[in-house]
Amino acid sequence: MCVRRSLVGLTFCTCYLASYLTNKIRVFLLTFTWPHSLFWGTLIGGLLLHVSWKLGWVEINSSSRSHVLAWLPASVLFVGIIYAGSRALSRLAIPVFLTLHNVAEVIICGYQKCFRKEVNDHAKCWVSDGHTGSCLPFDPDGYFWALIHLFCLGNMVAHTSNPSTLGGQSDIDQQYLNYIFSVVLLAFASHPTGDFFSVLDFPFLYFYRFHGSCCASGFLGFFLMFSTVKLKSLLAPGQCAAWIFFAKIITAGLSILLFDAVLTSAAYYQERKSVVLLSFAQIKPSSRK
Repeated sequence: MCVRRSLVGLTFCTCYLASYLTNKIRVFLLTFTWPHSLFWGTLIGGLLLHVSWKLGWVEINSSSRSHVLAWLPASVLFVGIIYAGSRALSRLAIPVFLTLHNVAEVIICGYQKCFRKEVNDHAKCWVSDGHTGSCLPFDPDGYFWALIHLFCLGNMVAHTSNPSTLGGQSDIDQQYLNYIFSVVLLAFASHPTGDFFSVLDFPFLYFYRFHGSCCASGFLGFFLMFSTVKLKSLLAPGQCAAWIFFAKIITAGLSILLFDAVLTSAAYYQERKSVVLLSFAQIKPSSRK
């Protein structure tokens, strides 16, 4: 069992690293941030999940219309997460982007305190609120999309923590609905927003590197989702936080080497300290149980 958990954790870290690096190549080196790549990525992920269901590898329960409608706001937030995250990742270094993820904890803590009256570990909010503002270098557009990404991410986690919106759905059921809705929304939104015609001017449209990165993003996104579900089902919350912390450190470190990210010493120290403190805040409450 210990070996199996370690393999699942290492698989998660590998998928986490590969997914971030692939998406960074697509949006930064190829400078492609239109929703079309997200459409193909979610379409591939949805098809892989559907095939896995038909082959009996995963179990997807049929949802009633009321449960689907209750989950619809979360699917809208999912589209906002992947689109805004893609735009932010094209402008920000991966270590800075991962550091800004701490802001989502502020939204979650605020939701739980205001609506669910839960007592949370104050370290999470302190880490998020006190250590994300000093990330350098400053890119207004990158931070704008990062804040939208984190707002959607925090609200989605808060939304999914409400039992009335789940309707007995598993994580696989939720992701299946997210894939379906995102494919439909991104397909219909490309024409009114003008992205459909803007893509025709993209210089790498007919290059195999572009199509390969879009397909790889879909495959890796699916495997990352699947490994995350496995990780949460096999490990305690504190152990999951430790693996996430390990994946962030590896991804941030390798991204600096691969993409020659320009970070000052203060920004690098800030990124390292905020990730460590966030991991400590997540592991400490779980270790007491």
